[in-house]
This record gives sequence, structure tokens and C-alpha cells, in this order.
Amino acid sequence: MDFVILEPIIHAETIAVGRGIRELPRLRKLYGSGFWRKRKGETDIRLPDGSTRRAELHWYEAAGIGKREYKIKRYLD
Repeated sequence: MDFVILEPIIHAETIAVGRGIRELPRLRKLYGSGFWRKRKGETDIRLPDGSTRRAELHWYEAAGIGKREYKIKRYLD
């Protein structure tokens, strides 16, 4: 992750669950089995150059495992 999340993620919503996630076998192999969900939301982030931007993030999440593999999908400002 080459950015820092500055505030809590807002407008979080689930966009895929279980078999709807293409990366499910890889996630289970790396982090373990669980009820995996792909989610998205908005937050402020700090980039490596020190600038602050509003961005839409996507990540994977499972109960008992937590949030993994944050990705910036687009900037909102």
C-alpha cells in the first residue's frame, strides 16, 4: 500500500461476495478461509509525495481476518 488512510472510510458498500470474487482462491490461500467480501468506500488519503486526496478505495474483507489489499480505484477531487 503506497498511501496512508487519514480518516474512517465512509459510504462503504459490498460489491461482491463469495464466489462472485474472482480472486477468492488466492485470498483463501494467502489469508485463510472465511466469508470474503469485496467492498468499496470513500476516504481521504495521503500519497507518497505528501499530497492529500479524496479517493474511492476497494478492498477485500472477511470476518475474523480483517481488511486486506486496499487499492485506489479513482480520485474524487
